[in-house]
Amino acid sequence: MPTEPNIREKIAQIAQRRRNVTFDDIHWVVKQIGGEVVRKTRHGYLFRVGSRRFMVNAHNPGSKQVKAYSVDDFLEAMRDLGWFED
Repeated sequence: MPTEPNIREKIAQIAQRRRNVTFDDIHWVVKQIGGEVVRKTRHGYLFRVGSRRFMVNAHNPGSKQVKAYSVDDFLEAMRDLGWFED
């Protein structure tokens, strides 16, 4: 099981390469901090961590990377939850 510093490091790595992040990167972090996928939609996934919800658009044909705005939403949620600081 990854430790808290490892999880924070992974979040920081995601923030540094926000245009080269896969759905699996975000999903791994969410699972480690006790979150879950609430719903799969046509174009993405709705995640919940505690009372905080956010959407990750995973509909990017021909690419495994998620859109930068979805990474921004993820990072905003991590800030709100106290897992990430700029």
